[in-house]
Amino acid sequence: MEQWKEQMSESFRIGAILAFAGGFFDSYTFIARGGVFANAQTGNMILLAIQLVQGNLFHALYYLIPIFAFVCGIFLDEFIKRRFPHKRLLHWRQVILLIEIAVLVFVAFLPLGKGDLLANVLISFICAMQVQSFRTIHKLPYATTMCTGNLRSGAEQLVHLVFDNDSASGKKALLYFSIIFVFICGAAVGAIVTPIAGAKSVLFCCILLSVALFMLFLERRHQF
Repeated sequence: MEQWKEQMSESFRIGAILAFAGGFFDSYTFIARGGVFANAQTGNMILLAIQLVQGNLFHALYYLIPIFAFVCGIFLDEFIKRRFPHKRLLHWRQVILLIEIAVLVFVAFLPLGKGDLLANVLISFICAMQVQSFRTIHKLPYATTMCTGNLRSGAEQLVHLVFDNDSASGKKALLYFSIIFVFICGAAVGAIVTPIAGAKSVLFCCILLSVALFMLFLERRHQF
């Protein structure tokens, strides 16, 4: 029980920050970057199929690119994980967050319209890295950039609470639904901020990720 409490990367605080950013990403790319979902690749696959059926091959390719970028993000995440083992002063999850922040700063200065394709590719790329790097919260599997899996897990825990009278499952369900709520809040804030700040609204997520990075640095400092 004490082990997970010492892992800041598995804390609700980190999970909430990343889930908020995840919701913001989707609002940002959908509103400002051509109606593409940076996180929900299932949505992009559906839009890809629709474009193919309608004979719009060029538009179909537009949705295929972020899907490919997401896969590439998983590969880079695993590469970094192997190059920065736990014993190093700089943890590999910190490297992931630093890359996310740097990429988002670059995306913020890409022009709307002409820069949308590259922006979507880069955000899909870092979303893949984020969801691959932060996969558990209080030892429970979850996702910070999408909600379907969290919704299924939360509903499953509610079933155990109702039918098995398992109070521990109730706490787990609350955790999952809290993450979903934070994700929705992030999407809502993104929907408000993006029309106002445009391309640069994504810098708001840089602040959030910097807070998460700082929290991980504090944890590493206490470990050495």
